[in-house]
Amino acid sequence: MRDVVEIGLGKTAQRGYHLDDIAIVPSRRTRDVDDVSTAWQLDAYPFDIPCVGHPSDATMSPASAVRLSQLGGLGVLNVEGLWTRYENPTKVLEELASLGVDASGPSPRTPRAAAARPRHTRRLQEVYAEPIRADLIAERVRELRAGGGTVAVRVSPQHTLALAPVILDAGVDILVIQGTIVSAEHVSTTDEPLNLKEFIADLDLPVVVGGCTDYKTALHLMRTGAAGVIVGIGGDDWSTTESVLGIRVPMATAIADAAAARRDYLDETGGRYVHLIADGDIRTSGDIAKALGCGADAVMLGEPLSLCPEAPAGGAWWHSAASHPALPRGAFEVAGEPFGSMEQLLYGPADEPDGQLNLFGGLRRAMAKCGYRDLKEFQKVGLVLDR
Repeated sequence: MRDVVEIGLGKTAQRGYHLDDIAIVPSRRTRDVDDVSTAWQLDAYPFDIPCVGHPSDATMSPASAVRLSQLGGLGVLNVEGLWTRYENPTKVLEELASLGVDASGPSPRTPRAAAARPRHTRRLQEVYAEPIRADLIAERVRELRAGGGTVAVRVSPQHTLALAPVILDAGVDILVIQGTIVSAEHVSTTDEPLNLKEFIADLDLPVVVGGCTDYKTALHLMRTGAAGVIVGIGGDDWSTTESVLGIRVPMATAIADAAAARRDYLDETGGRYVHLIADGDIRTSGDIAKALGCGADAVMLGEPLSLCPEAPAGGAWWHSAASHPALPRGAFEVAGEPFGSMEQLLYGPADEPDGQLNLFGGLRRAMAKCGYRDLKEFQKVGLVLDR
């Protein structure tokens, strides 16, 4: 039964919960950590860990996407980013990495630091004003293919029809159609909207779509034929979507609602399973465990990956929407001190007790403490509201 409260005469609101509001409850059984598997498979593509790289230019270059793939995750390159606008974006990325950094070098990251510096946003808008080049899309996909592993790229819904021929000709394995909010029923009186169901039906590769925030939208996106649905809008300490649009997503509730939609869709189709990828409020191994416990199959990592030395922006962080030419939604975060290599971030060893390193070692340990041997089983873990 829905937890609905009256916020005024004739107006009600659903109560929602963030990942910080819940905790995992172990069962009577525990398991040896070596007997736990974090393997995950999206369509025909297997992965060692349920990790998808957030397609921000601060985290994903062809090289870092390949590295994430080598470490067992899925790297996703943004084909509307700097790597498809500049022949060699290294100088641009180095300049962005140096914004706001004094002579003493990067400092430990503080949430929302420098969030109100308009020159950072203006510079982002300027560098992203360069047009996207079709030849560079093909070149970047070739670089990803040469690195081995699964090739995945992200495109926004509004540019999918225009860029899809180039992307598909280049030969990607997985297509990610991602915006702040994506629906199966976009209405426009000026442009021909993307019909996701027809578009996906014509493709011979898995498509991941999102984000979404509720049961109904998740169910509609599943009915388009998507192999995966992104739940959430990438919310973190540097997202300003709530300030700009008034939209905020309590991730625990959003994931649980999408998982309910998946169960109903599974019954509706006689067994077609759609994977859920949680995107937002994911920074520690505990966050990952709770997101999967709510029903997610994988998580999308953004800001944590930006602090790896392999990240292309030298520790700086920004969301894709932070560079929007008219309505930016995201603060530019100046470069912070590296936490550790990408391998240390994902697999450890950790030298701090805050859950920000050895993310998937922490997940394995949580699964073992609760007695579960794989990710599907772990979705049944008990949860408690503790706020």
